[in-house]
Amino acid sequence: MTTRRFWAAAAATTLALAAIGPLTGCASAPVPADYAAEKPVLDLKTYFNGELTAHGIFTDRSGKVVRRFTVAMTGTWQGAKGTLDERFTYSDGTTERRVWRLTDMGNGRWKGQADDVVGEAAGQAAGNALNWAYTLRLPVDGQVYEVQFDDWMYLMDERVMLNRAVMSKFGIRLGEVTLSFYKR
Repeated sequence: MTTRRFWAAAAATTLALAAIGPLTGCASAPVPADYAAEKPVLDLKTYFNGELTAHGIFTDRSGKVVRRFTVAMTGTWQGAKGTLDERFTYSDGTTERRVWRLTDMGNGRWKGQADDVVGEAAGQAAGNALNWAYTLRLPVDGQVYEVQFDDWMYLMDERVMLNRAVMSKFGIRLGEVTLSFYKR
């Protein structure tokens, strides 16, 4: 590419981005602080204490449901540290277990670890919402992929919480996990 063509292409790209900027500039990703005034206030130590059940689906990029599952959970706490034992049963009969080790870092900040999570999950809670960010080792057809989760939980009332997690790899959206939790 000649220098003249390069600068012409760069100028055209800049103009195109400037033209669509006003259309996308108002839309920004939500942050936990957006939900600070929402009620009821989510207290993870209270909600994830005892027995819970969740029902969920995984949808691919097109929105097609590709997997359904239920989760039986037990949460226990000792001070600022908690354990959330999740036992998954998928619609095809397969099972899986994940044990989260959660730590309340104060000021709505949380960290979490599980055997299939790379490093630590980082969470921030405000009002009725919690946002988790983490990388999960996901087995698919004999391979293991590391995928990023942008995971949002919203407390609806003292028994029900909704969860929506977007999965991505290299910034490309792979699909979503949607769950409804019910505290017994």
